Amino acid sequence: MEKTTETADGRKRRLVVLGAGESGAGAAVLAKVKGLDTFVSDQGRIKDKYKTLLDQYGIPWEEGQHTEEKILNADEVVKSPGIPNDAPLVLKLKEQGTPIISEIEFAGRYTDAKMICVTGSNGKTTTTSLIYHIFKSAGMNVGLAGNIGQSLALQVATCRYDYYVIELSSFQLDNMYQFRANIAVLMNITPDHLDRYDHCMQKYVDAKFRITQNQTPDDAFIYWNDDPIIRRELAKHGLRARLYPFAAVKEDGVIAYVEDDEVKINEPIAFNMEQEELALTGTHNLYNSLAAGISANVAGIAKENIRKALSDFKGVPHRLEYVATVRDVRFVNDSKATNVNSCWYALQSMKTPVVLILGGKDKGNDYKEIEDLVRQKCCALVFLGLHNEKLHDFFDPLGLPTADVQTGMADAVDAAYRLARRGDTVLLSPCCASFDLFRSYEDRGDQFKECVRAL
Repeated sequence: MEKTTETADGRKRRLVVLGAGESGAGAAVLAKVKGLDTFVSDQGRIKDKYKTLLDQYGIPWEEGQHTEEKILNADEVVKSPGIPNDAPLVLKLKEQGTPIISEIEFAGRYTDAKMICVTGSNGKTTTTSLIYHIFKSAGMNVGLAGNIGQSLALQVATCRYDYYVIELSSFQLDNMYQFRANIAVLMNITPDHLDRYDHCMQKYVDAKFRITQNQTPDDAFIYWNDDPIIRRELAKHGLRARLYPFAAVKEDGVIAYVEDDEVKINEPIAFNMEQEELALTGTHNLYNSLAAGISANVAGIAKENIRKALSDFKGVPHRLEYVATVRDVRFVNDSKATNVNSCWYALQSMKTPVVLILGGKDKGNDYKEIEDLVRQKCCALVFLGLHNEKLHDFFDPLGLPTADVQTGMADAVDAAYRLARRGDTVLLSPCCASFDLFRSYEDRGDQFKECVRAL
């Protein structure tokens, strides 16, 4: 859809935004700044900071309801990623042919900045943050957006950046059509959010691969070469971008890997550094560092800047975040592990016996992926959630001591602490979404840190 502000009959084009969180409020501000007739509707309660922002720009809004006559007359709708595609109002809009797009799609129309976009089931946030850190440290004029930082639309409306580094969820990719990633990064694909994809893995896979749509031979597609799903799907999607596969070790076709304890990136400019100089440790973080290093290399950032930034990055909150050691029991916050594969990487990195806290809103999880690591690494399990039956059914046959907690984080931390012995690690790596007992994975992680520090 073109960027015109008027319809053929001379009236202002009407843009309705469904959902007034970070992405929705940002999209509304951009629409208003660009001269569109803008309205925002949220079925829940809008946070005060977003009400203030909408009021500041004179944008009408409603909360606690969707008034259909104010929505169904839209020329186009920006849907927040948290709203399912099969929500009744969304289905009505589709039936009458109203275009529904994401905030990222909408924002992309109004900027010529280069887009570095990161998706995957795991590693998105760390890789996105690391790429941004490299660009920022190198003095680039760069913004951080998507699932992390300020919304892309708000930044396009109020700032002027030459580059954006954007973390993209499958939900955001679902409603992106013309948007083009100059550098697309696909970390991996493992089962996640299957409850939103009719429990059909292929639909989730297709959503992830949308990051490559509209790419040209001038663009770059960076991906983990050893992911069997990615390897299988490559031929299906008519990829036109230059391919930059990476792997932990040297193998046919990969351009980035570790050899003789040295990180090597062979294209487009030869780069190397000692692996022990990487700020992030563990196999999963090696992949994150390789993907970030290639992205910066492709963008033409000097080798010395990439090397320095990869060595001094501080990591991100809620991802294998050390909290404290209490009477020789170590506590690690991995609340961002909202799927089973993330927990697998967390367990793999543990060097001591683990008391694992897991549970929450199940998204169609298959726990077989972590069964062997739980047997090898865990000395006890704490199930934290309103509905722990599936966890009991799967893990109880392993014969480990368990605790069942349905009341909140304080009781979970207390239970884990009682089950732990000196030298053990208590790991919060839930495998699940947080929304049964917490506002978000950040809220879950923050409560964990607070309860640990109160021991």
